[in-house]
Amino acid sequence: MAKEMMYGEAMAVAIMEEMQRDADVVFYGQNMAMTPRDPMLKAFGKSRVRLAPISETAEIGVAVGAALTGLRPIVELWMSEFMLVAMDQVLNEAPRLRYMSGGRVRVPLVLKAGYGFAAGWAGQHSNCIYHTMMGIPGLKVALPSTPADAKGLMTAAIRDDNPVVYLHHYMLTLDTGDVPEGDFVVPFGVADIKRAGNDVTIVATGWMVKKAMAAAEQLAQEGISAEVIDPRTLAPLDADTIIKSVAKTGRLVLVDQAPRHSSAAAVIAAEIAERGFEHLRAPVVMVTALDASVPYSEPLESFLLPNEEKIANAVRSVVGEQAAAGRR
Repeated sequence: MAKEMMYGEAMAVAIMEEMQRDADVVFYGQNMAMTPRDPMLKAFGKSRVRLAPISETAEIGVAVGAALTGLRPIVELWMSEFMLVAMDQVLNEAPRLRYMSGGRVRVPLVLKAGYGFAAGWAGQHSNCIYHTMMGIPGLKVALPSTPADAKGLMTAAIRDDNPVVYLHHYMLTLDTGDVPEGDFVVPFGVADIKRAGNDVTIVATGWMVKKAMAAAEQLAQEGISAEVIDPRTLAPLDADTIIKSVAKTGRLVLVDQAPRHSSAAAVIAAEIAERGFEHLRAPVVMVTALDASVPYSEPLESFLLPNEEKIANAVRSVVGEQAAAGRR
């Protein structure tokens, strides 16, 4: 059975269900459990739900230590940029300890943070910094784009024995969709084909999946059949599904809210260049943010970031007028 939920609600449901299932799951962070009315606090008590100090270094350091003792901490960090002051723990401690101990210890922790708040929050809160994390051995990175994936990936993240950076897009928080009830897990490293197509493959992440789907619908009216793929996790990355799609369509457009030269799109493009070049009938095109800080001004913000029209124009450029005309 499925139930309609908001994206943000689906994450909370997954956390509550896992806390009910496993007494080792603990949840803490800033701006939470501040009153006795907090639903998490009422359900699980102060020993498992805590208000943390405003110190990301302390929050994540405590999580690493707690994970080493056998707990499964979830840290509510609110914004991904807040992790930047604790990158030693995120990149150099938590992901390395299992390897450096020869597998004798596990580090099952979830760093939950919002990202990409493109609503006038400007340069320091609208960023997509997952490129700094997706190539770190031992660290997993999840980017759900739908309420169902928000629940399923959170469940998978909590159950994983490795540190996971779970990034949820602020602009999707209130989006609704059908979410499976009960035990529902989306496995890491398995991309989802959100829309089947034959003329071009569009790979998009996070909020951009929604925009890619809108562009694909627009293109369908022009006779262009676009296949839309959401990797869902960047580490591990399911390159095989993308390559299989490109083998069918012969064309690839990559859509990423991050700046061009610090994007997941650039990494995926490199994978295709090495492993799927023989399938390409046109150059790979990347639709990304410009290499600039996100401005406060709404018109400038729109100019900087990808949108449906930019995606559609990129697809038209790789499909070509002649190919499109042949399908009308």
